[in-house]
Amino acid sequence: MPDIPWITPTAPAPDAEVYVMASRFETATLAGAFKFFLKAPGIIGQIRKAPGAHGAALRARVLGRTFLTLSAWEDRDALYRFARSEPHRSSSRAASAYMKESAFTYWTVPASELPLTWAEAERRLAEPKQSH
Repeated sequence: MPDIPWITPTAPAPDAEVYVMASRFETATLAGAFKFFLKAPGIIGQIRKAPGAHGAALRARVLGRTFLTLSAWEDRDALYRFARSEPHRSSSRAASAYMKESAFTYWTVPASELPLTWAEAERRLAEPKQSH
């Protein structure tokens, strides 16, 4: 199944700093992977309208039961508002029933570095987590 390429709902100011999130999800079963993928269009549609959304993409490896997301936001609050809104809120709750594992990482970049690369997202997701 195809990836969903980078979209830019709202372009950031050229000199802005943006808040970035990358995530990796692995489902426990292939059926769970299909359920996850079938929710993707609704979530992308939500991102297209989300205040403060500066970009998003999905790398779907359905047969491998693995998904990567990459998104850029005006700030952390914009990301959290999106995550608490529908359909993301109920979709993420439902996904917990068939998720094997998930990982998240966050950082900031100058807006001029958008769109971000999958290589950068994968590198950051692979880094050991620092305790604060």
